[in-house]
Amino acid sequence: MSLLTRRRLLRRAALSATAAGAARTGLAGATAATTAASTAALGGCDSPPERATDPEQDRGLRFPDGFGWGAATSAYQIEGAAKEDGRGESVWDTFSHTPGRIRNGDTGDVAADHYHRYAQDLDLMRDLGLRSYRFSISWPRIQADGSGRPNQRGLDFYRRLVDGLHERGIAPMATLFHWDLPQALQDAGGWENRDTAERFAEYADAVFRALGDQVPVWLTVNEPKTVVQNGYIWGHHAPGFQDEDAAYLVAHHLQLAHGLAVQALRASGVTGRIGPALNLHPCYPADDTAEAAAATRLHDGYENRLYLDSIFKGAYPQDVLDDRGPDSRMVRGVRDGDLKIISSPVDLLAVQYYTPIYVTGDGSTVRKWPTSEAEWQQIYPEGMYDILTRVTRDYGRVPITITENGLPCPDVPGADGNVDDAGRVSFLRDHFAAAHRAIRDGVPLESYHVWSLLDNFEWAEGYEQRWGLVYVDYPSQRRVLKRSAHWYRDVIRRNGL
Repeated sequence: MSLLTRRRLLRRAALSATAAGAARTGLAGATAATTAASTAALGGCDSPPERATDPEQDRGLRFPDGFGWGAATSAYQIEGAAKEDGRGESVWDTFSHTPGRIRNGDTGDVAADHYHRYAQDLDLMRDLGLRSYRFSISWPRIQADGSGRPNQRGLDFYRRLVDGLHERGIAPMATLFHWDLPQALQDAGGWENRDTAERFAEYADAVFRALGDQVPVWLTVNEPKTVVQNGYIWGHHAPGFQDEDAAYLVAHHLQLAHGLAVQALRASGVTGRIGPALNLHPCYPADDTAEAAAATRLHDGYENRLYLDSIFKGAYPQDVLDDRGPDSRMVRGVRDGDLKIISSPVDLLAVQYYTPIYVTGDGSTVRKWPTSEAEWQQIYPEGMYDILTRVTRDYGRVPITITENGLPCPDVPGADGNVDDAGRVSFLRDHFAAAHRAIRDGVPLESYHVWSLLDNFEWAEGYEQRWGLVYVDYPSQRRVLKRSAHWYRDVIRRNGL
């Protein structure tokens, strides 16, 4: 594959795989799709696409006892309080305040005001019956400039949050890094600077020691691929660069940070479990040509194996290394011992699934299925099954948690004040059924976190897209349970469909 083709592949991958995430190389997914579906779009969540599964067949599906039904959020997207209680500036504060970067000029300064309304939100979680809540800790709220003595007021907030979860019988799942790098570290080179990985390990250690055993599950780095692709190739996310060579050095340093955080947890004596949070996209050939199969294999290397192989096999995929070339910053940046650190044994893998990718012989991508309001997201529940079974087949029976899956809908309260997001219900039902089938076929899936608990700041889309189970009226900060939230509460109560 030529260098030009590879770059085209990567750029289109970045667009198609944006997320707030070798798959099988057979043609089952591609041949099942229709030409009409390739251009159809989900115009509204009251008009869901044709179902991939029969709802009658879904009835009676029961999940394993103790299955961890949950929901997910991230700090910058919901907390607000951007300048309170010693919080420093993050790259997303800088990026969102840069004119032209975010739709409608939106910022996360207030967001869903969760920092002040967390007790109310905890009660919502309890009323939904959530068994697990995945949230992220804001690094600049703990260390304003990314290093040094931790900010006690920031730690106290997360202590109150964790205590409140336990009081309501909800298991905390904390993510250490969900993209809000302290701006001071970015000014010193950000993730291009190897030292940032060391600073991350120090920050992680401070959080481990502060929250101790009250957090049963820790996630290290959220979606390193999205930082790489959207932050450094496309420039649609913070820090907003377009430098492919830098991007894959960043990928290595993010993976190194993950490994160092795993080692920090082990050294701290904290007994919690730990693992990475990866957005994985099953990659399929768009047709039955040898060229499409070869292009799909390399595409999968960049989308999935670059991160999975390094963590679970202690090596980067050779086809990706060959494609990068010996003079690339990534290849030159790998030092002796780095892969041993990156492959430090983990306790679980967090998988985030949003969309499949179909690859043509020239390395470009095509759509085969209807899309949501997020035009990069093809709605294909079978991809959930494929990626879960693939991970178990290729990397062993590591426990898996789904930490993000959902879609945006044009949610507006009706005359009765309710939000009828029927399409989200259909979407989640189909994906839950696919996950259930994966469990039946041997995948050690422990929990499932819907993205997202609340409507929130959706990165470059600002507040234009609504992904939440709970509607947020931003001017008043009023919360309204959507139809999907009521439906999900029943799923949790029944422990199944």
